[in-house]
Amino acid sequence: MTAPSTYLPQIRQIAQQAGDLLMSHFGKVEVEYKGEVDIVTKADRESETLIVGAIRKLWPGHDITGEEGTNTKTGSDFRWYIDPLDGTTNFAHGYPVFCVSIALEHRNERIAGVVYDPTRREMFAAEKGSGAELNGRPIHVSKIRDLSECIVATGFPSQKRHRNPNIHFYHQITMKTHGIRRAGSAAMDLAYVACGRFDGYWELNLNPWDTAAGVLIVQEAGGLVTDFWNAPFDIASKEVLAGNPAIHPALMQEIQNVLRGENLEDLPSPVDYAKSRTF
Repeated sequence: MTAPSTYLPQIRQIAQQAGDLLMSHFGKVEVEYKGEVDIVTKADRESETLIVGAIRKLWPGHDITGEEGTNTKTGSDFRWYIDPLDGTTNFAHGYPVFCVSIALEHRNERIAGVVYDPTRREMFAAEKGSGAELNGRPIHVSKIRDLSECIVATGFPSQKRHRNPNIHFYHQITMKTHGIRRAGSAAMDLAYVACGRFDGYWELNLNPWDTAAGVLIVQEAGGLVTDFWNAPFDIASKEVLAGNPAIHPALMQEIQNVLRGENLEDLPSPVDYAKSRTF
């Protein structure tokens, strides 16, 4: 096996090239729909073509899984997970929160990953056993221990939201924390947990290319990543719960309370609010 450190510099370079490509399209987007409201842009496709081309040139025997359809299965010990534009809806609307996410797996263990935000020129990176960094400087998860003092993040699906129970988690957890942010990019949310901007993060129904790089970066920054029942994170899992070691258990408890229907706060009545208005 080639050491991860021989990969990371090249992954950074590929991610930056893809980010530059995205910025060349930003603000002048042609949108296509690949589902009910699930969109894809010319930038998504061109970014994936760039990344896949670079990987195949440098490591032609590796397998690749990409969001926009690339899926090679040769039986290689190495597999790449690429999201050429995580935050497509933001990108399509001119909202500058999106990134490139690239991760490398060896025999089902992620060994290197990068999340690159081209709007802020922030390169989050990690390799297995060597820590995490932002633009070359070490990063660590936050040290906040009280859930009520935390800012946490989550995400909602772009389609079939009526089948997703996350609004219930949102309601309960927003009343127990300092606030919840919904940025629209899972990879960025995970990177922000890694550097301490967020103290925790949860989401349902994600795909491997959404999480592969970000989860490794959180873990190498000292954070915990599991499913909602504290099982170790699995690339095929549809549940992701990340946080610093102090906050992760508390956040998991709140999620489990919702799943069990225990210790729930009542939702304020909009009718009562309307009646109480004095203006």
